[in-house]
Amino acid sequence: MMRTTYAVIHLDAIAHNVAQVRLAAPCAKIMAVIKANAYGHGLQRIAHALEPHVEGFAVARVQEGVRLRKAGIKQRIVVLEGFTHTQELDDLHHYQLDASVHSTHQLNILHAQTTPALLNVWVKLDTGMNRLGFKAHEVPSIYEQLMQCQAVRKPLNFMTHFANADDKSDPKTPVQIDLFTALTAHYDGEKSMANSAGILAWPNAQTDWVRAGIMLYGISPFADISAAQLHLKPLMSLHSRLIAVRDVQAGDTVGYSGLWTTPHATKLGVVAIGYGDGYPRYAQHGTPVLINGERVPLVGRVSMDMITVDLGAHSTARAGDSVTLWGEGLPVETIARYAQTIPYTLVCGVTPRVDIVESA
Repeated sequence: MMRTTYAVIHLDAIAHNVAQVRLAAPCAKIMAVIKANAYGHGLQRIAHALEPHVEGFAVARVQEGVRLRKAGIKQRIVVLEGFTHTQELDDLHHYQLDASVHSTHQLNILHAQTTPALLNVWVKLDTGMNRLGFKAHEVPSIYEQLMQCQAVRKPLNFMTHFANADDKSDPKTPVQIDLFTALTAHYDGEKSMANSAGILAWPNAQTDWVRAGIMLYGISPFADISAAQLHLKPLMSLHSRLIAVRDVQAGDTVGYSGLWTTPHATKLGVVAIGYGDGYPRYAQHGTPVLINGERVPLVGRVSMDMITVDLGAHSTARAGDSVTLWGEGLPVETIARYAQTIPYTLVCGVTPRVDIVESA
């Protein structure tokens, strides 16, 4: 069956992108972040492709870690959100998953445990993100409580998360690095600070483990530096086809609410993709689309199943021609800027209606 709308996952780019992490952080172990269905690329698919190249994985939730174990993944897996219920703790034990501990609620659950199983924990320190973690003044007490807890494996591990690491001029990241370093200086156990932006922009944030996320998928964590400049190769490209070509006259309006008016006679192409496939609903007029290798602008409002592009009066494009929404020659970062969002939301937002094709 011929595919209309599909995403290609270029698995051959994974080893290359991991190599860029190694170049940037040669002394650290790599914890590959594959939460949210591996940023929309397929959890198990990406885990198996990364398995020979990294020392461990990070996911957001317990069920993601369980899926990886059931898929045969043997490496260390850290659950970044930790747990909130005893049942989740049972799964952490059964599937040998590490967990973030970031609240006194979790401490109470751990202290109530009567089973002999020990949990590998990562104590989450809030150094400025103000989302999860213990504040600086809480750390000595929390450390002592966890050291006395019979349900916890020793030594303890420590992590934090940066709020603004993607802005190299922001003064907050050095403050976070210094605070984490000072708070953990006298504690044993492994430590982790750097996300993708931290790996690339803040070398003094590289501790025992680095948590590589968006850069593994070939996407830049920076607004002002492209993936190509960072020598990253994108994993995902998104494609569809022209399903109609129409002649219109000057003054005709296009799409819902008639938000775009043709300034002159032209040909419009209708592409079989829309927000029902994950294409951004708020992509602006002029958002580039590649048809037969040439850029043409989006016009009119993105609808559920279709978009309209201005092919130009002299276009030779025909129904059935190939369309690239992002990929080679059209970075997803570019589309994100036109949609006033970040590339994370685009790759994570590709819907199940889109066929996935693996390319090795």
